[in-house]
Amino acid sequence: MYNLITILGPTASGKTSAATALAAKIGGEIISADSRQIYRKMDIGTGKDISEYIVDNQQIPYHLIDIAEAGYKYNLYEYQRDFLLALEKIEQNGAFPILCGGTGLYIEAALKGYRLTEVPVNETLRKSLENKTLIELRTILAKYKKLHNSTDTETVKRAVRAIEIADYYALNPIESKKTYPKINSLIIGLDISRDERRKKISERLKIRLENGMIDEVKNLLDSGISAEDLIYYGLEYKFITHYILGDISYNEMFAQLEIAIHQFAKRQMTWFRGMEKRGFTIHWINALLPKEAMIEEMLRIVIQ
Repeated sequence: MYNLITILGPTASGKTSAATALAAKIGGEIISADSRQIYRKMDIGTGKDISEYIVDNQQIPYHLIDIAEAGYKYNLYEYQRDFLLALEKIEQNGAFPILCGGTGLYIEAALKGYRLTEVPVNETLRKSLENKTLIELRTILAKYKKLHNSTDTETVKRAVRAIEIADYYALNPIESKKTYPKINSLIIGLDISRDERRKKISERLKIRLENGMIDEVKNLLDSGISAEDLIYYGLEYKFITHYILGDISYNEMFAQLEIAIHQFAKRQMTWFRGMEKRGFTIHWINALLPKEAMIEEMLRIVIQ
């Protein structure tokens, strides 16, 4: 028996529209799985599209959007914690939870119930590791656990943090025995061809720039958020910040950002295909179906 529906897909595939349409039909509430929509005042660049949460004059409740101040560095532990709180609240409301987004790591953490604890920084351990090579760090991490997840060791910084977390669990075994609610999710993926995806991404980028995305970044900078923090968020905020600072021209900004978003969408699909290899069943539907046909297809999958 499913206790969650997940709608995922690459950027510009129409996830929010699909999720809210389904929510209106089944009495659902949306939990966002987008790593940047959690930030306030970062609206155009993150594609919040809040207007899409109104379907046939019905407000579809949503969660985990606008919950942190821009400039803050929200993390995976906080997401899993807040996801579980949102899930509990939706159940108390008597509604059905729909997880919707494109941040694969957040989605997988929510669905698998990764054992996450707010592990404190261990300065002594970090000091002992600071001169280690990436290969040496991987060897150290392998002593704690089998290395199933290559993302833990993509960089020295990530490997050090992975060792820090593994060491914490080794010293605090009670934390490793924490249990989390059983999540059994039906997963629907929005499938869109590479050419159509690229076309929609480019069209959407032009529209967002025309609708004030540069002013949004300027306002964030003027509010006291550092350029470094905005660049940290990547994509629109990274390249537009560089443009505002005068590092690149408008045409360079547009071209580089367009390429970066295309690459990001490709990485998203790689992650989702990886999820299938890791045991998740994703029911793919055509992202370009007319709205009514898409709703019918989603409902068919839900009730089968």
